[in-house]
Amino acid sequence: MKKSLIALGFGTLGLGIAEFVMMAILPYVARDMGVDIPTAGNFISAYALGVFCGAPGLTFVRRFPLKNILLGLVVIMLVGNLFASLSVNYGMLLVGRFVSGLPHGAYFGVASIVAEKLADHGKGSQAVSIMIAGMTVANLFGVPLGTSISTLMSWRVTFILVSVICIGVFYYIYKWVPQVEGLPKTNYKSQFHFLRRPAPWLIIFSTMLGNGAVFCWYSYVNPYLTARCGFDGEFVPFLMVLAGFGMVVGNLVSGRMSDRFTPGRVAFSMQVLICLALLGLFFSFPLPWISVLLMCVCTFGLFAVSSPLQVSIIHFSKGGELLGAACIQMAFNLGNAIGAAMGGIPLRQGLGYEYTALIAMPVVLVGAVLTFVFVSRYERFANLPK
Repeated sequence: MKKSLIALGFGTLGLGIAEFVMMAILPYVARDMGVDIPTAGNFISAYALGVFCGAPGLTFVRRFPLKNILLGLVVIMLVGNLFASLSVNYGMLLVGRFVSGLPHGAYFGVASIVAEKLADHGKGSQAVSIMIAGMTVANLFGVPLGTSISTLMSWRVTFILVSVICIGVFYYIYKWVPQVEGLPKTNYKSQFHFLRRPAPWLIIFSTMLGNGAVFCWYSYVNPYLTARCGFDGEFVPFLMVLAGFGMVVGNLVSGRMSDRFTPGRVAFSMQVLICLALLGLFFSFPLPWISVLLMCVCTFGLFAVSSPLQVSIIHFSKGGELLGAACIQMAFNLGNAIGAAMGGIPLRQGLGYEYTALIAMPVVLVGAVLTFVFVSRYERFANLPK
């Protein structure tokens, strides 16, 4: 495995912990900030909105070397997470989470293109999946570690840990990632031309709906497992490891499958799987370990969709590859924000945490329909690189 791809993966490791750990430590943060859990869900939404606002900035830095852009984004990651760790009130933490999210989509956009350029012939999807693998490892080890740290010490220490990781990421990208061939020079307006075609919009909205549906439920996974399934709070870090394992496997499997079949077909199949898993999660909470199994299926599907759609948008955004790749992360995280907000609706009505899965199921189903349309009308006729 190339060290350059590992360095890029370290970046998504830090981003993954920063993004996903909030879902696991939400009760601790809510208690410390003096708010209820649905209100604390805004910390998830603030990060997602930061992603949405930060990604378009790539249109202004396209002319810079891709490696230099990556290093600048890591610095913003460091500043945002340090600010979050020092927050003393609800508003300050919202700002910290927003700043932490600003480089997220942009990093994925640039790193996806760099990974494809560094890949061996015919291994582009696998290279992108290796880059994304850092986020899955974050869920396998980083989020459970952050949960344990929050239980034993403070959630603030978790964000300090992310800041330390950012320093390491900066070093390894500087040392291991070469200066790759830059993107063709285009003017500002021409970077948006790919959005005139239907295919990118199908990919973007499929991503937003599919990811948002998962986060409608997963944003409240901690209280679902404890309040509804009956697991002890101290056991949750172990369950988060299992969820993270599902993400790791899903990401790696989909990378290989996308190079063998097509990214769109893989994404469609995984979204159907997520739909079935969410339906099962609504009914399965009286059987705790069945719920855990379905949770792993859900996280498997979530990251089995990530690299195929990330690769698809690059292929269908010629002339605006940076913006296109970042748009997927914008869609992912706008979906996260909408999903977390949607999940709070049944909770405010006094319904159980299992209802977050019920309202999520039709949303991911619509996303799957959009992916099917993309595959049948556009991807199957495209000349995709092999």
